[in-house]
This record gives sequence, C-alpha cells and structure tokens, in this order.
Amino acid sequence: MIDFRPILLILGILLSTLAVMMLIPVFADLLVNHPDWEVFAVASGVTLFIGVSLSLTSRAGGASLTVRQAFILTTLSWVVLTAFASLPFAFSQLNLSFTDAFFEAMSGITTTGSTIIIDLDIAPPGILLWRALLQWLGGIGIIVMALAVMPLLRVGGMQLFRMESSDLSEKALPRAAQVAAAISVIYVCLTMIWAALLWFAGMTGFDAISHSMTTIATGGFSTHNNSIGQFNNVLIDYIITVGMIIGSLPFLLYLMVLQGKSGMLFRDTQVQWFLTFLVFVIAVVALWLWTINGESPFQAIRMAAFNVTSIMTGTGYVTAGFDQWGSFAIPIFFFIMFVGGCAGSTTCGIKIFRFQILYAAARIQFQKLIQPHGVFIPYYNHRPIPEEVISSVMSFFFIFFATYMCLAIALGFLGLDFLTSVSAAAAAISNVGPGLGPIVGPEGNYSSLPATAKWILSIGMLLGRLELFTVMVLFSRAFWRA
Repeated sequence: MIDFRPILLILGILLSTLAVMMLIPVFADLLVNHPDWEVFAVASGVTLFIGVSLSLTSRAGGASLTVRQAFILTTLSWVVLTAFASLPFAFSQLNLSFTDAFFEAMSGITTTGSTIIIDLDIAPPGILLWRALLQWLGGIGIIVMALAVMPLLRVGGMQLFRMESSDLSEKALPRAAQVAAAISVIYVCLTMIWAALLWFAGMTGFDAISHSMTTIATGGFSTHNNSIGQFNNVLIDYIITVGMIIGSLPFLLYLMVLQGKSGMLFRDTQVQWFLTFLVFVIAVVALWLWTINGESPFQAIRMAAFNVTSIMTGTGYVTAGFDQWGSFAIPIFFFIMFVGGCAGSTTCGIKIFRFQILYAAARIQFQKLIQPHGVFIPYYNHRPIPEEVISSVMSFFFIFFATYMCLAIALGFLGLDFLTSVSAAAAAISNVGPGLGPIVGPEGNYSSLPATAKWILSIGMLLGRLELFTVMVLFSRAFWRA
C-alpha cells in the first residue's frame, strides 16, 4: 500500500504557499479600490485552511518519498494547485466559467501563456498580477522539479542530470535542498534585475514587475492584448529577448558561475547547441523579412530575434503577427515550437539535450553501417551516454509525438480547422501559448474554442509540463500493483 501521508503533507505546504501568494493581488486591487480584493482574500483563506489542515493531519515523521510517491505527488500537486489557483478567476468580475478559469490557471502554472481573457487592457490589476505570479511560481517549480524529482523518476533521459553523478554538482552545496534554495535566490534576483531594466526602458512599475516575472519564467502572460507589441519600444524588445534566453539556460550553471566557474556556462554543449540553433533560426527569419517582406535590416533582426526566441523558448510573447510573414515563416515557427530550451531551465518543449542524444545515437548507427565491426560510443557533454538513457529519450520522442497527434486529432474531431488543431495542440504540449491562424494565432485568443477543446488543451499543457511519462505512468495497472 502507498502511504499518502508524505504526499498530503507536501501538498498542504504547497497550498499554504499558494494561499500566501494570493494575498499579493489583494493589495494590488485594494490600491485601486477594486472589489475583486475580496475574492482573492476569501480564496486565500479557503486555500490556507485546506493547506494547513492537510499539513497538520498528514505528518509522517519526516519520512522520505519513494519513487512511486514522487510520481503521485508531482502530478497531484500540479492539478490541485491549478484547481485552487483557478478560484480567483472563477469568482472575479471577469465572470469566467470554471472551465475557462481552470484553463487560465493551468496555462499560468505550466508557463504556457495561452489565454481566454478577451480584454486584458481593462482587466483588474489583481487578476493581471495573479496571472504573472502563477507563471513565476510555475517557473521556479519546474526548475526545482528538474533538479530534484525528474532525475529520480528517470523520465525521458533526465537521469543524465542526477546531481550526485554530474560534473555540474561537484558537491557545489552539500544538500540538494541548499542547491534549490540557492537557485531560488538567483531566480528572485534575476526577476528583480529585469523588473528594474524594464522600468528603466519605459514600462510602468506594474508592467515592469509583471513582465519580468513572466520573462524569466518564459511564461509569456502579458498585461495587454497586444503583448509586448503594445510598447513598440526597441530597448524593451531586446531586454525581454535577453531575459527569455537567460530563462532558457540551466540555472544550476548560474550557480557554478557565482562560485567562480564562469567557463562552465559556455563549455556546456547543451548551451552551445541551444545558442547556435537559436542564432541560426533568427538569421534565417531575419533574412526572409529583409529580402522578401521588405523590412529594413535593423527592423528584420529586431522582429526575428524577439519572436523566434519567444516561440522557441516557449515563452509566447509576440510583437507582430508572425503567421502573416509569409509561407516560409509559418513552418519555421511551427517546428521551433517543439524545440524548447535547456534542461534545468524554465522552458518546456522537447529540450535541446534530447536532440543531442538522438543525434549522437543516429551518428553511431551511421558509423556502424560503414564499419560493422567497429566499436563506437555516443557522448553527451564529453561523457559516454548509457544505453538506458538513449532508450529513454527515444521512448520520449515516440510518446511525445503520439500524444501530440492524439491532441490534434481530438481538436479536429470537435470541428476545429486543420491549422488551428495542429498548432493549438503543438502550443499546448510544448507549453508555448500562441498557435497559428486567426483563432489561436499570435493575434488571436482561445476564448472562442469549445469547452471540450479547452479541457483537452489543459490536459496537453499538463502532460507537456510534466514530461508526459510522469502523468501517464499513473494510469498503468503495474504502477499501482507494484
């Protein structure tokens, strides 16, 4: 039998933390005398009561989590936190249905960035700040999960990043909890730095704080309908572009840099691959905008750098309708939705290291075809790749695209057109936010989709954020019989 007490204890702590964070929008609404402050106050009280009750009634004497308990906790925490986080959306003056409220909360906490709120420009400040806070919490949550949970669960090749056996750890700090705490401090500091930079560049204080949280978290929720295009500011565009890249790199390497090992950041092959591919795609799109669409070289680079970085990292900010840039741009933006950033960052998608492992495995197969009796070993970051990791990564690719196909077909079955179905499914499972086309594209909105489609996409967002296997294993009979 599985002991649920440690699971409920941690879940209670997480709910209590969420309840405290709900108090921040209370003050934001009180400052402008908006009545929604009462909604946040009551939602905070209810969430705190449930959280404290779970914590007090589930104390398990400090028992450590087993692997099966970790699987259950990971999925359960994301679902339960989303349900409670949706309360302010459901009972605010936005008058959202529970489906819409849950979709918005799931989009926030998974740092997806898809929204059903039609007019953000007149939304109350508490709601706008709550959306940003959810993405900010989801960003640090996924970093901690990538460091402490995913390697333990051996999901999709993440066992490569076990701190005990990785060069990156080198006992950087004695305990994993201390590493998580140190990275959390870095995360907070980066958020504060980017808030200051955006305020200096011309944003209001409220906009600067909100966008700094969703930039470092690579979430993409904005406070305006036109996203970052609302500001039409070159400096803001480049500050956010750099911030999205910062959020896409392994946060553990930032800790190494602070400890005097500055070379490790750019010696990491995952970082090298990510930056090289990003620059290449930006250059290609900028060239297209310049030579075919007639943009000036400077404007082409600005537009390409921002929007390519946003979509590839799964942030979802936009400054222009990139799906209107022509036939060449549409497939590029569609395919880079799946790429993502580095493991141990706030980004989603497939992630660069898996492409590296797949490339290394394919390269070995080519060498064996040429020299059948040769002995060849695939490497990642100058280390041999265990066969178990290669199998795990290949399984991840298969499950990822099989799940994506099912999501797209399900949306098509509901009557959505082809472009909306395939791009919305991609945006959900890769946690990108905007899709393609007039309905869910960069200038569109998910509000007009049927309720069933929103639930399907919410499931897709959860699966993508938690690396698929973490959720799917719970539906296996063998898991519960073990």
